[in-house]
Amino acid sequence: MKKNKKPATAQAVACPKAPTSVLINTVALAISLLAVVWLREYGQQLPSRTAGLVVVCVALALPIVLLEWLFLKPYRNPSAGLDFSAPRKRGSANRTAVKLLGFYCTVGLVALVYWLFPEYHGSFYDNYYAVVKAVLPWWLLLAVPYFYWLDGHMQKPKDAYWQLGNWLLGRSRDNSGRVADGRAIGQLFLGWLVKLFFLPLMFVYLGNNLTTLLNFDFARMAGNFKAVFDFTFNFLYYIDLLYVTVGYVCTLRLFDSHIRSAEPSFLGWGVALISYQPFWSTFSGTYLKYDQGPAWGYWFWSTPVMYGIWGAAILLLIAIYVWASIPFGIRFSNLTHRGILTNGPYRYTKHPAYVSKNLSWWMISMPFMVSGSGSEAVRQSLLLLLVNFVYFMRARTEERHLSWDPDYVAYARYIEQRGLFAFVGRWFPLLRFNPGRLFNLPGQTSDQPARPPAAGLATD
Repeated sequence: MKKNKKPATAQAVACPKAPTSVLINTVALAISLLAVVWLREYGQQLPSRTAGLVVVCVALALPIVLLEWLFLKPYRNPSAGLDFSAPRKRGSANRTAVKLLGFYCTVGLVALVYWLFPEYHGSFYDNYYAVVKAVLPWWLLLAVPYFYWLDGHMQKPKDAYWQLGNWLLGRSRDNSGRVADGRAIGQLFLGWLVKLFFLPLMFVYLGNNLTTLLNFDFARMAGNFKAVFDFTFNFLYYIDLLYVTVGYVCTLRLFDSHIRSAEPSFLGWGVALISYQPFWSTFSGTYLKYDQGPAWGYWFWSTPVMYGIWGAAILLLIAIYVWASIPFGIRFSNLTHRGILTNGPYRYTKHPAYVSKNLSWWMISMPFMVSGSGSEAVRQSLLLLLVNFVYFMRARTEERHLSWDPDYVAYARYIEQRGLFAFVGRWFPLLRFNPGRLFNLPGQTSDQPARPPAAGLATD
């Protein structure tokens, strides 16, 4: 009787090339931080605090755009859908007008949302609205030549803006077939919904962190680890928010930083939005309040050595979290696909930001060390595990969304073989990557193609 042969070793999978450069993004960060130093010395000459926010954001975005244009040439990427190699073409004035109708309608709907919902009333978003009011007229004006010029170089110029414009004009079909694709228009609206929700929130948070940096007294840090911790904690999150804010602004096809697709499922949106205000305060206060006991400093304050070691470990985890934001450059965005990152910490594992952030919460809140009963410690630890599960589901829905892109499938296969946590998939086959699926259930084909969320997106 012949013995069964051992299965052949899986063929090694190459890691796809990232669309960004960590070096370029780091150089841009250094320039933006120099702008912060300048603001500390001379920022009082600016007309308002919001002007300082614009300065640091431009100081990050502009070097990335220029350096990528010179060295990476993103406009040549197939995902950009542009062609500058052929003799210069002129855009279609008629097609551009239809696109602009769709674009202006979309912007109008965003303004309607801000006007309608109480969340966007009051003083919290005042600085955001101040910048929008100053920039919006110029942005709407410059959209005219931009749309016309880009139309002449697009390989598929009939994008979602054009389809929306045709739908508004009552042209759902013509002699050549459908001219208003509902799925593409829906994806356009979802992409803008992401921006209208996250951009003002991140802009305000960035402004708060920048104010703390500008007003921080560095003399406090001499021999005082608590002051060092407080500064570093705020500084690291400032860097993260800087990339995040710039990312939501710079969605431009010309730089291949446009939105390819937006998360199409209610589950994906639900687990993402729960993690942010105003939903988080409502949801966590009612169901997931895990940090009701003393935080880490309470337990280690009387032992300075352990206080320093524990605090340094927290900062290290947050530094990894911020390290995961740097590769995005101008492409950061929740709930959207804007290119597959395979550099920085993503070379070693998927979702490094989620892993490090969730671990840091355990070390900061220490729910297992509450001063009440043991059952209370177990209860609060279980609540934090539920928060971790929310982020786990965010990761799974993101993978399902991105798996329509062959580059992400190749990247996931690479991490499955060489990632730091590759053993998880071997120990728990249910958690293995399966394109188009949340879990690797028995009987499902592991390499079945995933359906793209939409046929094509816009020029924004």
